[in-house]
Amino acid sequence: MADQQDVINQLIEKLAILSQKQEAFKYEIYELKTQLNQLQSAAQASNEQEKLEVEKPTVTETDAVSNNPMADWEFSNQQQQQQQQNQPQQSQSASNDNWDAAPSKKTVNYQKTIQQPKKKSPLQKSNLEKFIGENLLNKIGILITVIGVGIGAKYSIENDLISPLTRIILGYLSAIGLFGFGMKLKQKYESYSAVLVSGAIVILYFITFFAYSFYELIPQTVAFILMVVFTGFTIVASLNYNKQIIAHLGLVGAYAVPFLLSNGSGQVEILFSYIAIVNIGILILAFKKYWKPLYYSSFAFTWLIFISWMIMDYKDQEHFTLALGFLLVFFIIFYLTFLSYKLVKKESFAVSDIVLLLLNSFVFYGLGFAILSDNETGEHYLGLFTLCNAVVHFAVATVIYKQKKSDRKLFYLATALVLAFISIAIPVQLDGNWVTLLWTAQAVLLFWLGTSKKIEIYEKLSYPIMLLATLSLFQDWDNDYNVYDIESYSDITPLLNISFMSSMLFVAALGFIVYLQRKETFVSALSKDGIFYKMAMYAIPSVLIFTLYCAFRLEIEFYFDQWYDTSRVQLPEGSSPYANSVFDSSIKDFKSIWIINYTLLFIGLLSYFNYKKIKNNVLENAGLIFTVLTVFIFLVQGLYSLSDLRETYLSTSEY
Repeated sequence: MADQQDVINQLIEKLAILSQKQEAFKYEIYELKTQLNQLQSAAQASNEQEKLEVEKPTVTETDAVSNNPMADWEFSNQQQQQQQQNQPQQSQSASNDNWDAAPSKKTVNYQKTIQQPKKKSPLQKSNLEKFIGENLLNKIGILITVIGVGIGAKYSIENDLISPLTRIILGYLSAIGLFGFGMKLKQKYESYSAVLVSGAIVILYFITFFAYSFYELIPQTVAFILMVVFTGFTIVASLNYNKQIIAHLGLVGAYAVPFLLSNGSGQVEILFSYIAIVNIGILILAFKKYWKPLYYSSFAFTWLIFISWMIMDYKDQEHFTLALGFLLVFFIIFYLTFLSYKLVKKESFAVSDIVLLLLNSFVFYGLGFAILSDNETGEHYLGLFTLCNAVVHFAVATVIYKQKKSDRKLFYLATALVLAFISIAIPVQLDGNWVTLLWTAQAVLLFWLGTSKKIEIYEKLSYPIMLLATLSLFQDWDNDYNVYDIESYSDITPLLNISFMSSMLFVAALGFIVYLQRKETFVSALSKDGIFYKMAMYAIPSVLIFTLYCAFRLEIEFYFDQWYDTSRVQLPEGSSPYANSVFDSSIKDFKSIWIINYTLLFIGLLSYFNYKKIKNNVLENAGLIFTVLTVFIFLVQGLYSLSDLRETYLSTSEY
C-alpha cells in the first residue's frame, strides 16, 4: 500500500506540472491569436483600399484556432512549419491548408507579412516576458524588500530614532505583514506568494539574531527555540507550496542557527546532535518530494562543518569518542539515504551517484583514519578500522544482491568498495612480503572472476591491484637485497628464503593471468581497439618475464655479495693509512661473469620455449635484441673481468 501511495503522489505531482504547462500554453496561444488577428485586420484593410477582387477566405485564422488546447497547439505547429519552408512552398501550403483563399499576389504578400518578424518570434517574446514577470521581478522585489528593511533598521540604529525593543518589534511586524500579504496572494499568484513568504522567513531569522546577539533582549534558549520553529515552519511551507527553494532557505537557516547563536561554550555534542536531527528531517523531506538538491546541500554542509571543526577545534583527549561517534552517525545517515533512492525509488544509476558514494565513503574513512592515528590506542586499530569499512560495504552489497530488481551497477560499486578497503587494509595492518602476496592473490582472484564470470568491473579492478602488487614486490627487493645492509642478511640461504618464495609466487600468479589471456575463450572488458587493452596484453607478460629474470639474478648477486662480505680481512692498526680492512676483489669479477652467463642462459631458454610453445613474433625479436646486447656487454665488461681474474691468479702464483 505504501508503494502505491508513493506512485499516486508522484502521478499527482506530474499532473500538477502538466497543468501548469497547459496554462502557459494557453497564455502563449492567446498572444499568438491576438497577433494573427491584428495581421489579418491589416491585410483586409489593405485589400479594401486597393479594391482588389479577392475572394474572402472561407476559414479565417480565428476560426482555425479553436478553444481546444490541442487544436491550438496543432495550429501553432502548422504556422511554424510554414515559416521553415521556402517561398514557392509557402504558396502551395497556404492553398492546401485551412486557408481557402485563391492564390493571388496579395495573398503572397500577406504570408510575407507573417514571416517578417524573424528576429524574435512571438513565442520567444512571451517566454521572456513570462520569465521576467513571474520569476525575475518578484525575486528582485523581495530582495529589495529585505535590503530595505535592513537599511531602515541600520538607519534607525545609527540615528537612535527608536529604542532597540521597538526596532525588534517593528522587524517582527514587518515580517508578519509580509507573510500575511504573501498568504493572501497564494490562490491567484502562487509563485509570487512563495517568494514573499520566503522573504518573511529570512527577515524573521535575522531579526531573532539581532534581538539575541546585538541587544540581548531574548536569552539563547528562546532564540534557539524560535529559530527551530522558523525552520520547521519553512519545511511545512515548502511542502504546502511544493517549492524546493523554500526548503533550501530552511536548510540554510537550520545550519546557520547554531553558529548565529553560539556563545563559545564549546559544547560540540549539542551542535552535532542538532545537525544530525536536522539532517534526518531534511533528508526525509528530500526523499518524500524527490528533491535531490536538498540531499546534496545537506551532504556538503554537514561534512564542511565537521571538517572545519576537526581542523580548528578538535582535541584528541577530549573529543576522541565523540568525534568517532558522530562521524559514524553522519556516514550512516547519508549512506542510507543514498540506498533509499536506489532501492526504494528505483532510481537509475548515474556518474554523480558514483562520485557521491565515493566521497561519503572516503571522507568517512579519511577522517576516521586521522582520528585513530592521533590516538595512542587507536593507532593500533587502523587495520581493523579499514577492514570494518569493507565489512559495511559487504553487508550493503549483500542486501543489494538479494534485491533482484536493483541496479547491478550499484552492486558492483559496493563490491568494488569492499575490495578497495581490503586492499587498503593489507598494507595498513601488515608489512613486508605479506602485502605483496595478499595483493597478488587478490589481483588473480579478481581477474579470474572478471573473465570467467563476465563481470567487467572485477577485471578492471584487477589491473590497478596488479600494479600495486608489482610496486610492492620491487620495494621488497629493495629492502631484502640491500647491499649496504648485507651484515643483517649474512645468514640467508640462497633460493631458500622468503624473498625468493614471494617472487616465485608472484611469477606463478602472473603466469596464470597470462594463461587466461591466451585462452581462446578470453573476452576482456576493455575495448580491443583501446590503448589500455593493448597495454594490458603486452605489459603483463613483460612484467612476468622481467620478474622471473630478476628473481634468480638477485639471488646470484646476493650470494656473491655475501661471499664478498665474508672475505674481509682485518688489518693491524696503523698498517694502512687508507682502510682498516681489505676484501677479495676477485669475487666482484666472478659476480659479473656469472650474471652474464645467467643472462645468456635465460634468454636462450626463453627463446627455445617461445619457439616450441608460445610462437610469438614480438618475443622472438625481443630475445634476439637482448641476446645481441648481452654479447656486447660480455665483450666489454666480461672480457675485462676475465682479464682481472687472470692477472690476480698470475700475481698470487708467483708467491
